[in-house]
Amino acid sequence: MEMQKEFDRLLFFERARMSAETSYAENPLDADNLTRWARALLDLSQYQQGAESKQMISDATSKLEEALTLNPKKKHDVLWCLGNAHTSHGFLIPDNDEAAFYFEKAAEFFQQALDADPSNDLYRKSLELTAKAPELHKEIHRHGPMQQTMAAEPSTSTSTKSSKKKKSSDLNFDIFGWVILAVGIVAWVGFAKSNPPPLPRPQ
Repeated sequence: MEMQKEFDRLLFFERARMSAETSYAENPLDADNLTRWARALLDLSQYQQGAESKQMISDATSKLEEALTLNPKKKHDVLWCLGNAHTSHGFLIPDNDEAAFYFEKAAEFFQQALDADPSNDLYRKSLELTAKAPELHKEIHRHGPMQQTMAAEPSTSTSTKSSKKKKSSDLNFDIFGWVILAVGIVAWVGFAKSNPPPLPRPQ
């Protein structure tokens, strides 16, 4: 059941990406469409790994920067999306210093979005979550190499080593789960806010 939900979400984001790509061919100056396209790419990047995920995030970032140039009046929404893009990019980079650069950029964009729309709780929550990102990043990547080292140990290792490996693996999944949940909720709420249901036509 859970797999079906994930597959449905993947299809939804892929359709959104294709729709935005088609609309862009018809009107490349539509900033809202560029933002929708970028959001779809950011959501799809969660289903990719390594270089493919980074490429999708980079594509999304360039589209958001283009949207910001085309329509500066609606900039707070685009700035918030740019913050999400940089946060996602940061978590994909193992090096702490390089990742910190992306988290700092994300915080700047979230702060600018909040300055432009101070009553927006979503922007405030995103800024708070990004402040915790460097520590979370260190925790994730600190356990990553440990898992590889343990996996390389001979199969005759003691049950104590096996138990440590399981605990490390469980912690890794817990942390990744929280990261995905946080990014997913923020992205989903933002997508829902930017695409409200159409108003019923008067009879």
